Amino acid sequence: MESPDARNVVQLDAFKPRLSLSVANAKITHGGFDGPGYDNCSGYGSRVASLGSDALSAYETLDPPPHYDFYTKTEVFGRQRRFRPSLYQLHNDPKDSSPPIYEETNAEPIRGEDSSEEDEEEQKEPPSEPTRFGWIHGVMIRCMLNIWGVILYLRLPWITAQAGIGLTWVIILLSSCITGITGLSTSAIATNGKVKKGGTYFLISRSLGPELGGSIGLIFAFANAVAVAMHTVGFAETVTELMYEHGAVMVDRINDIRIIGIITVTCLLGISLAGMSWESKAQILFFLVIMVSFASFIVGTIIPASPEKQAKGFFSYKADIFATNFVPGWRGPDGSFFGMFSIFFPSATGILAGANISGDLKNPAVAIPKGTLMAIFWTTISYLIISATIGACVVRDASGLLNDTLLSNSNCGDISCQYGWDFTECIANETCLYGISNYYQSIGLVSAFAPLITAGIFGATLSSALACLVSAPKVFECLCKDKLYPFIGIFGKGYGKNEEPLRGYLLTYVIAACFILIAELNTIAPIISNFFLCSYALINFSCFHASITNSPGWRPSFKFYSKWLSLLGAVICVVLMFLLTWWAALIAFGVVFLLLGYTVYKKPGKLKHIAHISTNRKPQCLVLTGPPSSRPALVDLISCLTKDLSLMICGNVVTASPSAHAQASSERHVTWLNKRKVRSFYRGVVAAELRTGANMLLQGAGLGRIKPNVLLMGFKTNFSSDTPQAAHDYISILHDAFDLRYGVCLLRMKEGLDVSQSPQSHVNAGFDGGPEAINTISPPSHFQTTNPPEPQRSTGFQKAQGKKTIDVYWLSDDGGLTLLLPYLLSRRKRWARCKVRVFVGGDADTREEQKQEVIALIKKFRLGFHDVEVLPDVYQSPQPESVHRFEKMLDRFRLDTNPKQDCDSGSERQQEEPWRITEQDLERNRAKSLRQIRLNEVLKDYSREAALIVITMPVGMKGACPNTLYLAWLDFLSRDLRPPVLLVRGNQENVLTFYCQ
Repeated sequence: MESPDARNVVQLDAFKPRLSLSVANAKITHGGFDGPGYDNCSGYGSRVASLGSDALSAYETLDPPPHYDFYTKTEVFGRQRRFRPSLYQLHNDPKDSSPPIYEETNAEPIRGEDSSEEDEEEQKEPPSEPTRFGWIHGVMIRCMLNIWGVILYLRLPWITAQAGIGLTWVIILLSSCITGITGLSTSAIATNGKVKKGGTYFLISRSLGPELGGSIGLIFAFANAVAVAMHTVGFAETVTELMYEHGAVMVDRINDIRIIGIITVTCLLGISLAGMSWESKAQILFFLVIMVSFASFIVGTIIPASPEKQAKGFFSYKADIFATNFVPGWRGPDGSFFGMFSIFFPSATGILAGANISGDLKNPAVAIPKGTLMAIFWTTISYLIISATIGACVVRDASGLLNDTLLSNSNCGDISCQYGWDFTECIANETCLYGISNYYQSIGLVSAFAPLITAGIFGATLSSALACLVSAPKVFECLCKDKLYPFIGIFGKGYGKNEEPLRGYLLTYVIAACFILIAELNTIAPIISNFFLCSYALINFSCFHASITNSPGWRPSFKFYSKWLSLLGAVICVVLMFLLTWWAALIAFGVVFLLLGYTVYKKPGKLKHIAHISTNRKPQCLVLTGPPSSRPALVDLISCLTKDLSLMICGNVVTASPSAHAQASSERHVTWLNKRKVRSFYRGVVAAELRTGANMLLQGAGLGRIKPNVLLMGFKTNFSSDTPQAAHDYISILHDAFDLRYGVCLLRMKEGLDVSQSPQSHVNAGFDGGPEAINTISPPSHFQTTNPPEPQRSTGFQKAQGKKTIDVYWLSDDGGLTLLLPYLLSRRKRWARCKVRVFVGGDADTREEQKQEVIALIKKFRLGFHDVEVLPDVYQSPQPESVHRFEKMLDRFRLDTNPKQDCDSGSERQQEEPWRITEQDLERNRAKSLRQIRLNEVLKDYSREAALIVITMPVGMKGACPNTLYLAWLDFLSRDLRPPVLLVRGNQENVLTFYCQ
């Protein structure tokens, strides 16, 4: 390689990636990278030609930059899909064949599932594609309709009479507190990844695991099916009441409710089977009817009462009536606070109606939190207002007889006597038919136009029944498709382009019909309360569990929730379950534990697959430290990443010596780790050479399926002064780790990692004579002969970092490990005040556009990084002085050969001395070499004051880039920097996702 000048220079700008990061349109720019193609003796050039310009090679390209498609399963109609190159492509011998990173796809667009919003905008919708709903229509209105149900119109006045206005408000607020906390937990779960159809079950199973999701899904689907029966019975009760007022009787009151209920639920089933568009239109109509009925009720409370209404207990707003009805007036077997709560609580349980059609929403992550919480707020206000107004206008008991006026000589002590009416006789004989304690249709009595209230009852009951009838099958379908439980898989089949769960509809219909036969609203409501309380307890506990365990995969973009509030909500739900019906609570939790135990023990169906995609991969680290006490900085850094959560193994390779086995298995290493309060395993091995021992650790570390997936090593800064074979072996360890699908991290610190007090003769001086000269893995020699107490030396990673920055150079895509590690660090107390800055390469002309694209991509990862900088500088040519220094570093490793020498003899020389670098090696890797030199200059310009620099480590392809050249890249890239430098390369598998399946 020659120093660049005006006549002979490689412009790195010609090699920069032409791949668009666009999230807004997710388009692919074919060709990948521009740059010259190189041929070589191995025949690799023919392979490049066969794959076309879209293929990656070590010669013609740089590493692939981050791209939107690498993190989704998007298949967009009308364009090709991009695939991240595998570790096999980037690393293995170029003679080997490997698939191209582009594949043609003729798949139909999958809308509302794996496709993103941005992809949906780019697609041309087929005419038959169903409409997606926004947060108002799809969530808020749907939830409000489900909450404004039968209890509001037919039982709220009666509950107000029993509990009094004061305790009724307590019941309403307690119910809203439970649903509000659950709404916050659901919002957090819904924003923890891409949401598909499947409602509550999908959200929980994909975010927190199928074990909890399966039990919650079954219970919640069953509760919704029973809720269909409750709302249908409320409708049938109103119709029966109207029939009796007009003298129409079919059999008797109970059987009439059963007949009307079965007919009604059958009609609702037909509407549901007709499709979501019909159901949506019906919901809008019901909403308008309910709003008109509310207006009629409010107007009716203001209009002066007629004698007929006064005879039935309505006197308009009276302070005395409000004061009397403010205190409880318990009656009957259900006359208690918890009795009333169990009847009222189902009215507040419609909060997940929007989440349950998550597959039909345009943007579930925005619609579910916003719509659900707004619905809870407005419905709570409406319940409080209606209970207060009805309690201020209507007395508890009235006869309905116009001749029950107050006589001049009567001795009347009831509140109605103050307004000229005497209902004491019916009160004494318990024969009063009216008043809020006796007449379930009191809201219609108060209304300005009673038929509007009847229409409101029809709208509320039918809309709620329809919403539950649609929700239950969609949740159940998703659960059945995952085959978590036996004998239910037949209900997972969908029909039509929108995969409608027709079998699930029929199952829900059968369950609802069975409970409709009970025909008693006050009996069905407490049953539903128990199921919903159990579901909400599990949802809240799931959110708390995910938060308290600090799982890396738990990164909800919705920040207005608290893990302790979720725990409080779960505790309240459990306590109320036992206070309402203790034996039913025991049965419910028995069923939950049975379902949970089955999935945990059997792991049926797709459980393994779902568990894999439900959380992001945690870094399980193997740290090659030598004796841990000799590399405390390595131990402390990884302890910050894995602290109390992930696997950490400190590996020590001891070369053969008389005391090798004692040194490898010495207990003092474990004692040192315990004193340092580092939760880590220690594993020592004895091997003839360093690479062999490292390979033993890479393959043997771990227990069963708990195995490390990230290798961390100290940087070998003394490779220029050490033997060439040592440098070759060092990089070979990295190649071995890549072959075993490890991610690799190298830590380099200016002050060095070796803090042992060994004599100077035992320390290899670095090529630059700096204090960071270390022997990366091999222990100092005095550890092989003595066992002195090892002091605890502090490192910079044990101190609070203050308001510094963690600079992340995300230049190549490796699955997201480069971003995940800084995120994990930022969650630690010592690093919490540090701001994470993300640097990416880009064009000066489109700098701001690219910045917004990267911010949008990072936002989908829910990492909370907002400071992004696009650096066109990385594609500029380096300074000639820097290139000259790099070339001098390579002098001792270069192989001087005759340019006309044939390829076979050159290959033989390299086989004998594989660390040697030929002119062909330099030429074919020239672009990458210049890029590493330039990157070092950029790091010095932008990150002088950072607390830590994290940079994506370049890949030197085995068989195409000599190990010593690769190590020279890494050395020059990270040299002469004050902050610690962490070189990171993932194993090309996603550790960050914004999809759930």
